[in-house]
Amino acid sequence: MNFKHFITLFSILFVAFTMKGQEDVTFEMRLSKEKLGINERLRVEFTMNKDGDDFVPPDFEGFRVLMGPSQAISSSWVNGVRSYSKTYSYTLAPTARGTFNIKQASIVIDGKTYKSLAKKVEVTAAVEKPNGQMTVDDFADDNLHLVAEVSKTNPYLNEEISVVYKLYVSPSIRVTNYRPLDNPKYNNFWSQDIPVQRLNAENGTYKGKAYRYVILKRVVLYPQKSGDLDIEPLSLDVSVDVPTNKRDFFGGRIYTQTNKTVSAGKRTINVKDLPSAGKPINFGGAVGEFDFTVSTTKTSLNASESLQAIVEVSGKGNLKLFQLPTPELPSSLEVYDPEHNENVRTTLAGMRGNISDSYTIVPAFKGKYPMPSIAFSYFNPKTEKYYTVNSEEILINVLEGPTNTSAVPSGSTTNSKQSVVTTGKQFSFIKLKPNLTAIGTNYFFGSKWFYLWWLLPLILIPLAVLFRKKREAIALDVEGNKIKRANKLARKYLSKAKKTLGQKDAFYVALEKALHNYLKAKLKIETSEFSKDKIAVLLNERKVDETTKDGFVALLKNCEMARYSPFSDVQMHQDYDKASEVISYLDKQL
Repeated sequence: MNFKHFITLFSILFVAFTMKGQEDVTFEMRLSKEKLGINERLRVEFTMNKDGDDFVPPDFEGFRVLMGPSQAISSSWVNGVRSYSKTYSYTLAPTARGTFNIKQASIVIDGKTYKSLAKKVEVTAAVEKPNGQMTVDDFADDNLHLVAEVSKTNPYLNEEISVVYKLYVSPSIRVTNYRPLDNPKYNNFWSQDIPVQRLNAENGTYKGKAYRYVILKRVVLYPQKSGDLDIEPLSLDVSVDVPTNKRDFFGGRIYTQTNKTVSAGKRTINVKDLPSAGKPINFGGAVGEFDFTVSTTKTSLNASESLQAIVEVSGKGNLKLFQLPTPELPSSLEVYDPEHNENVRTTLAGMRGNISDSYTIVPAFKGKYPMPSIAFSYFNPKTEKYYTVNSEEILINVLEGPTNTSAVPSGSTTNSKQSVVTTGKQFSFIKLKPNLTAIGTNYFFGSKWFYLWWLLPLILIPLAVLFRKKREAIALDVEGNKIKRANKLARKYLSKAKKTLGQKDAFYVALEKALHNYLKAKLKIETSEFSKDKIAVLLNERKVDETTKDGFVALLKNCEMARYSPFSDVQMHQDYDKASEVISYLDKQL
C-alpha cells in the first residue's frame, strides 16, 4: 500500500468515526400490538442504537413474564458507516382485562441516563383465534382445551338452556392447578349456577382423540330478550406439566411446568320471539309445561271466619319469571294481599316445582258467593303452541252472619224519602238550669306545684350535663356519624321506593340503590360495582345465615329481572316488605 492509498483510507475512517460520535442516541420501547385478548401474548422490545449499562425494565403491572429478558445485538458496516442495535425482549401474558400502562424503562449510555416512553395496552375478552399467540410450550396448546357445551343455540324467549364448561386434558400432560381469569357475564339472561360438588375426571373424546375431561362450571340460562345474544367466554390460567425429551436415571420422562391461558370462546345464541299467532289475551309470559289449579281450604263457613283461596301453578318452565293470575271476588268478601310461596328446584334441565299465591278471605255477611273461573295461559316450546287452562267455579256458602241490607236488587232503585215527625221534645237535651257552684280559693305558694317548680332546675342541671357529654361523644365518633349518614341515605331510597309503588322501573331502581347503600353503610365498602355472587361471598364472610343472605340476593335478582319482565303491584309490595325484613335481620347479625 503506497502513501496515497493510506491517506485515503485514513480519511474514510476518520469521517466514519466522526459521524458515529455525532449520531443521536435512541432508546425506545416497541409493542407487538396495543390491543389484545386475554388469551393472547404480548411481545415487548426495548431497542437502543448504542450499547449501554444498568438496564432497568418496568414492573409490567397487569402482566406475567413468560420469557425474557433475551438480548439480541446487530452490528454492520454499510459504505463505511457502522449501524448498531441492541434489543431486550420480553414475552408477556395478561392477567386480567382492562387498560394497563407499561411504564418507562431506563438505561445508562456514556454516563447519561435514557428513558423510554410509557405506552398503554388494552386487554379485551378472549378471542377465538389469537393472532401470533406464543406459549412456553406448543405441546400444551395441542393437548389442553376448554369447551362450553350449550344445550340449545336457538331457544324461544324464556325457554331454558344449559351451559356446561369442560376442561379436556390429553393423557400425555398433567394439570396441577388452575384459576379463573375472566368469569362470563350473562347479559340479557336470567342465570343460576349449578354448583359442582366434586371435580371428577371422566373419559371422553375431543375432535376424534381420546381425552380426559373435568366439568368445571354449570349454569342454567333463561333468555330475556329475542335476537342474537352473546355468552362471554370463560378464561382460565392453567398450570400444566408437559413432558420433555429428557429422561431421568431410571429412564422415566422428565416433565417441566408451564402456564397456559385457555378460553371457551364466545358463543352466540339466536333467541326466537314467541309467536304472535294464537297468543291468548291473558298470556303473562309463562313458558314450559304446567298444571294450573285453584282451590279453597273450605267452602262453608260463618261470617267473620276466614278461608284460604290458593292459586297454584306446577310443572317445568320459567316458574320464577311470571305472575300468577288474580281471582276476581265479590265486593262483599274482604280479601287480603296474597302470600307468595315458591317450591322450585333448578337443575340443568331447568326449573321444576310449583309456585302459589294464597289469599285470605273473610266474608262479612251471610249468603252464597261464587268464585268465578280463572284462566291461565302458557306457551309450550316443545309443541310450539299456546294452551289455556280454566279453573272450576267455586261457590262459597256463608251460613251464619248478618244480612247485607245495603244490597239492592238488580234493576230497582230507591228514591223515597222518610218523613220526619216532630214530637216537641227534640230540643229536650238543652239544659236551661246549669246548677253552678262556687269554686273555693286556692293559693299557689306553699302548694305541691310550688315546690315542684322550685326543685325542677336542680333536677335539670345534671340532665343537661349528661346531654352535653353525650353530644360531644357523638360528635367525636366520626365512623359512627358516617354510618348514620349512610343509614339515613338508605332510608331515603327505601322511602322513595315506597312512594313509587306501582311504577315498576322507578320502584326497582330506588330499591336497588337502597340495598347497595345499606351494605355500604354497614360494611364500609363500595358495593355498587359488586355482582350478586361477590355480595353473597361477602355476606358469607360476615357469617350471615343462609336465609337472610339468600333473601338479600333474591331482592337484587328481582331488581335486575324487573328490567325485562312484567311485575305486578302485589309483587312490588312483597319485595318492599321483604326488603324491610331482610335489612332488619342483617342489622341483628352485622
